Amino acid sequence: MNEFNNFLEKIKNIKDVEEASNLLLSIISTPKIKKALEFAKKAHYGQKRKSGEDYVIHPILVAAITSYFSNEEDVITAAILHDVVEDTPYTIYYIKDEFGEEVANLVEGLTKIVEIRDNSLIPSNSDEKLTKSALTFRKMLTSSIKDIRILVIKLCDRLHNMLTLDALPPHKQKRIAEETLVVYAPIAHRLGISKIKNLLEDLSFKYLLPEEYEKIDKYIQKNKKDFQLKLNSMIQKVEKLMLENGFLKDEFEIKSRIKHYYSTYLKMQRKGISIEEVLDLLAIRVIVKKPIECYEVLGIVHLNFRPLISRFKDYIAIPKENGYQTIHTTVYDKNSIIEVQIRTFDMDKNAEFGIAAHWKYKLNTALPDIKWLENLNFDEKNINDFYELAKNDLFSEDIVVYTPKFDTITLPRGATALDFAYAIHSDIGNKAKEAYVNKEKVSLLHHLKTGDIVKIITSNEIIPRCTWINALKTSKAKYEQKKLCRQKEIEINKKLAIAILKTIFDLDELKIKALIKANKLCDKITKIVDDENFLKEVVKVITNTIKRKKLIYLKKTNLKEYKFGNLLILSNKPINEIKFNYCCHPKVGDKILGLLDKKEVEIHHRFCNNAEKNIKKAVFVKWITNKENRYFLVVSLPNKKGELAKFVNFLTKMDIFIHSVELGKGSNNCKLEIEFENKKFEKIKNEIKKNYNIIEFIPTKDAYNG
Repeated sequence: MNEFNNFLEKIKNIKDVEEASNLLLSIISTPKIKKALEFAKKAHYGQKRKSGEDYVIHPILVAAITSYFSNEEDVITAAILHDVVEDTPYTIYYIKDEFGEEVANLVEGLTKIVEIRDNSLIPSNSDEKLTKSALTFRKMLTSSIKDIRILVIKLCDRLHNMLTLDALPPHKQKRIAEETLVVYAPIAHRLGISKIKNLLEDLSFKYLLPEEYEKIDKYIQKNKKDFQLKLNSMIQKVEKLMLENGFLKDEFEIKSRIKHYYSTYLKMQRKGISIEEVLDLLAIRVIVKKPIECYEVLGIVHLNFRPLISRFKDYIAIPKENGYQTIHTTVYDKNSIIEVQIRTFDMDKNAEFGIAAHWKYKLNTALPDIKWLENLNFDEKNINDFYELAKNDLFSEDIVVYTPKFDTITLPRGATALDFAYAIHSDIGNKAKEAYVNKEKVSLLHHLKTGDIVKIITSNEIIPRCTWINALKTSKAKYEQKKLCRQKEIEINKKLAIAILKTIFDLDELKIKALIKANKLCDKITKIVDDENFLKEVVKVITNTIKRKKLIYLKKTNLKEYKFGNLLILSNKPINEIKFNYCCHPKVGDKILGLLDKKEVEIHHRFCNNAEKNIKKAVFVKWITNKENRYFLVVSLPNKKGELAKFVNFLTKMDIFIHSVELGKGSNNCKLEIEFENKKFEKIKNEIKKNYNIIEFIPTKDAYNG
């Protein structure tokens, strides 16, 4: 990795066209590449980057980085020319005539990915920004299905952009770093290219969370000499043991590494621990010739150092989805805890170069599985949904579970049994009714862990589970359930709209439907269940029709507003109280419905099966949300039994309405995130301060838009 870092440091400091050209030609020089270089200089002549340097330096250096991962002449040529069609008058047909069809296809794939340029970045809080990102992202993935090399060039392009991000203003740095972290770094991970993935993560981390980056950097720098001594000592011991056990000195290599900053930060956050508690902060890597020798080394290590059995992982027997193969074990060495990674030389190249290693070294190792790319749901109507769902799949750590036939299925951490069902097939997910994990019956929302054997029982019917969507983890499961539920919601809303009008006018269903048809409201009647103003308009229109045609004796239809806590109800009937039916546990923000029983309104989630069967009399109901009085609180609680209940009870006594609670457990304490509503901000803050350690306490508008 040091060799690559030194190479990138050299690239970062190049500001001259000839210097950039000489570097590339020192790596790979052919007549076609020389011709492409001269053409790129001519095509980009006069264009400048934000830093003031000639623009052509960028594509030349992207080609230099690409050459580290591929020695194919056409790939390097395409990298040199990747911005020509987008930024100059030259067409793709010109590229094809001058440089051949393969180069043209690669350049065209890259050109379809219309980058969000520095000078046209949209503010982070804009919906337009999200749509542009989503379109760019989708174009990148769809064009890459045809040729995965397009993605590799694109990753090298983004890496050079990140190396030169200092030239941009802070808000643009943050915007590009954010996109890099949630889209580009995970794609590098999926393709198994750890060299690019780790660098993109650390560079993004530095711009997005500079204080956290600085803390980790200070700790690493302060302890670097001590860490290196521990690692050197461990290397010497393992080397000596291997030589004593028959390995020859020139048949193996041992390297050391200190964990990357961003992966260190993630582990600290996920486990709620300090940097001192990160068990794989220090690691040595033993590299041997044959797979069987990996297990011989494992035996030597476990027989001579005390292993932490819970930290053992065999990715040689079961490779990761991205082709990664290595044995991981963590052991005690005197007072140190050190991770030992064991793999072959081919596996080492595969881990660092990923899919590119198979082009560069023709390896006989596991290829990255790119089914994730083919399986993404490219929904034309919901581009932003696609972006968020696909990012969720990419930006996650993996677990590996088994089918009953012991086929492996890779899922993101936190995936449920229903996610597994959808990973097998959409039809199995849609009809799943029961799940068994390790032969025990569990809920379909049961969280899976690596090594689980999962069996799904299906019904004959499709089962929409509209209240479960947020609990699902994979984009495929969410997408398929959303598709089912969009249709179900239309049906429920139509039924609910008729029930609301039946209740207001005291008419049967046939008469209400006739009045809806007479007023040409059929296509938009469902709108009344969510829009009180439209409901009032519809009531007025139908009332006028009844009066004009003297159809029936008309009772009062004026709608009165009733407020119960954070609920608004519209009805022309007297209402004394509301009650929540906990068969479906509706919470603030969920779509709801109100069933009328005499003078009482029963609140259900709109997708509640019990409620759907009983929609006869209904009223308009919606949440009242006062964002000015909503706050986001993060506190540290002792990790003891009953502390959460005690704290929630403490808040309730202060007349606080809690919207959501999320608990993250650490070894000594818990980080509790609460969103709540109350008008007395300062008073509540002071009361909490007296008894608890506040990490953050801000209005929700700052928490989510800051």
